Amino acid sequence: MNDNLVPEPRNTVFDSVQKALGDEQAARRVMANPALAKGFPNGRPQQDADAAPAAEHSCQCGRHEDKETADGGIPLTYVDEIGRATAADVREALHQVIDPELGIDVIDLGLVYGIEIDALGRAIITMTLTTPACPLTDLIEDECAATLAGLVEEFRIDWTWQPRWTMDMITPEGRDQLAALGFNFDAMPKY
Repeated sequence: MNDNLVPEPRNTVFDSVQKALGDEQAARRVMANPALAKGFPNGRPQQDADAAPAAEHSCQCGRHEDKETADGGIPLTYVDEIGRATAADVREALHQVIDPELGIDVIDLGLVYGIEIDALGRAIITMTLTTPACPLTDLIEDECAATLAGLVEEFRIDWTWQPRWTMDMITPEGRDQLAALGFNFDAMPKY
């Protein structure tokens, strides 16, 4: 009989994952995001002497690159640390920010030129408007703030007018939405 009132320590799930992977850092990443486990070759971090040196992101999931172009051509810069939103998360959230004049989201309108998550987890969004004289800049910023609240700690919109926005930047999804609202792209002026 054990007189000790404190139970003996037991192996934790972390201990088991660390033992299976043989790498504490990899185990911490997998514990925080179990989906990363499928990215390890043969279920273990690559430690081959002949293999190329480990990249900055050694989880081997294949989704971490310094620059990646998203569907729609928006450059995304990832700083993917566990628990932080990625640029792809921000891009997905911005589908909820609707241009008040056209009724289509800013992503499908092609107004977002780039999204970056800096080392402190802040989102920097490079965006334009359909016209530099648009009086709704504050409204769009407020919508972005409401949409990104809880996703990123802070965000900033860098407004740009280069390149100038044209209707060619509207995604096929945006074109379908505008066509459903009655826009006839064939009748629109070409610039």
